[in-house]
Amino acid sequence: MSIKAELEKRLTKSRYEHVLRVAELAQLLAKNYGVNEADAEEAALYHDIAKCMDKESLAELLKEAQADERLVDFHHELWHGPVGAMIAEKTFGVKNPDVLNAVRYHTTGRSGMSELEKIIYIADLLESGRDFPGIEALREIMYENLDEAMTACIAHSIRYLVMKRVAVFPDSFECYNEHIKV
Repeated sequence: MSIKAELEKRLTKSRYEHVLRVAELAQLLAKNYGVNEADAEEAALYHDIAKCMDKESLAELLKEAQADERLVDFHHELWHGPVGAMIAEKTFGVKNPDVLNAVRYHTTGRSGMSELEKIIYIADLLESGRDFPGIEALREIMYENLDEAMTACIAHSIRYLVMKRVAVFPDSFECYNEHIKV
């Protein structure tokens, strides 16, 4: 079963195109930072596989995935990462824990992120279809230093959530704090 064909079935056209752009940028970032490009492509392709699922199905699979129980107390937009990792592993046979973690944490970040996890987080935020105030400054640094780019991206994400007055998942704060202390 082709992952791209499956994504086309599961996702809206615009979400599918987003996934392809994330995969393209993730491969470029991986090449730049000496990370396995095939792993970057694989994680990027799976990162939003559960994005278009309904809230009830996500909640059910979240429990099955034995995901962090705190997630249910936060916005359901965060749920597709852990559910996507479960689908990648159980339905598609993905075994690489780094790929699975990149899918799992692409919305929240976390402390102790691998280079691949950071690449997927950054690529998801900065792919060419995205447009928001400050994106060009973030894109300017994404090839210079992976940790500095991750610091800038997680700081942007937290600022955005705070401005929207939305609860911020603890993993995001832990990610931010770890990068600020470096």
